Amino acid sequence: MTLWMQSGMANARINENETSLIRMEGLDKSFRNSLTKIEILKNVEFEMAAGETTGVVGPSGIGKSTLLHILGTLDRPDKGRVLFNGQDVFALDHVRLAAFRNECIGFVFQFHHLLAEFSALENAMMPAFIQGISRLKAYRMAEEILVRVGLKDRLHHPVTKLSGGEQQRVALARALVLNPLVLLADEPTGNLDRKNAEQVHDLLMSLNQEFGMTLVVVTHNMALSSYMTRRVTISEGQLVDTD
Repeated sequence: MTLWMQSGMANARINENETSLIRMEGLDKSFRNSLTKIEILKNVEFEMAAGETTGVVGPSGIGKSTLLHILGTLDRPDKGRVLFNGQDVFALDHVRLAAFRNECIGFVFQFHHLLAEFSALENAMMPAFIQGISRLKAYRMAEEILVRVGLKDRLHHPVTKLSGGEQQRVALARALVLNPLVLLADEPTGNLDRKNAEQVHDLLMSLNQEFGMTLVVVTHNMALSSYMTRRVTISEGQLVDTD
């Protein structure tokens, strides 16, 4: 199967002959707290194949979200490269990097960051609007994915009128409306009760199977991480397998 990215990645082709979809090489990231330099990631080397699922676990403060933000190109490493299908995404200019992020990566966060004044459908349409897709096509795309995540009867409801579990499903639909190759989720069930969390767990895994997307989930929830084919943590700035 061959997939095409229509962004500024010069129509880079993803095909079954590639050994990895994502590769991190020599990744360093640190922050300064007053006069102290805090090293978060140190010479990280890591690969993920297309369609692979990875859970990033461990206590707060070890750099899990920092890692996810670099993978999603929301933050830059101090050193090293993030290769997507063999191409260094941080070598792209600002416009092309934004286009790549919009088309190829979906994000789901603990706090869903929905636009309160809009409906579920309008929120899910936003990434399509950013890409310049027509309103009619964006409507159809958003409607399809909202139905797929179980919100057929909530399309036109203001998101403020939805339950926490329903709001997180809207956030998931928004992340998936453009059918991204990679879904990054940062504590996606952190604000949900057990029943809703389990429903989101099942939905994430079924969507991974259905769309073949690569999935990286940062979580404290060991039940959710157990769904993943691989589980890693960050120890002394390095990614290490937990199993």
